Amino acid sequence: MRQPIFNYSNRNGERFSDKGLAVLKAGIVFFDMGIFSVSSAKQKELQARMDALNIREEEIEESFIRSGGKGGQHVNKTSTCVYLKHLPSGVEIKCQEERSQSLNRYRARVLLVKKIDQLIRGKESEERQRIEKIRRQKRKRSKRAKEKMLAEKKMVS
Repeated sequence: MRQPIFNYSNRNGERFSDKGLAVLKAGIVFFDMGIFSVSSAKQKELQARMDALNIREEEIEESFIRSGGKGGQHVNKTSTCVYLKHLPSGVEIKCQEERSQSLNRYRARVLLVKKIDQLIRGKESEERQRIEKIRRQKRKRSKRAKEKMLAEKKMVS
């Protein structure tokens, strides 16, 4: 037997699902994003990467700091800057890229995973591979530029 999607309702007439799948308010369906305000697929991907590196939430110390800079009064009045410290490794991350605290929490965790991945895997890490690729491209570019200059000098002589 099929169960209804919306099981609970509050006094304003908003109906909620028991699994946090959707919220219906004034005929508009909103999707509940869970802990962070990103899609559940991105959350699952982050959790999978954290599990692969054996990073548990209990090992992360999280605090919120007042942000500054771009974002106006909203940023200055709220604690949107997220500070994470991974206790076993001592890696510290500070993130204030977005105006929203929940997005900064997500991004800080992504940065933390990247940094720990770089520490653990070293040469194999994605970030290191990306940097090496850029270096190879620059070497090729400079080599081509030198060859072009030499060819032009030979033509002038």
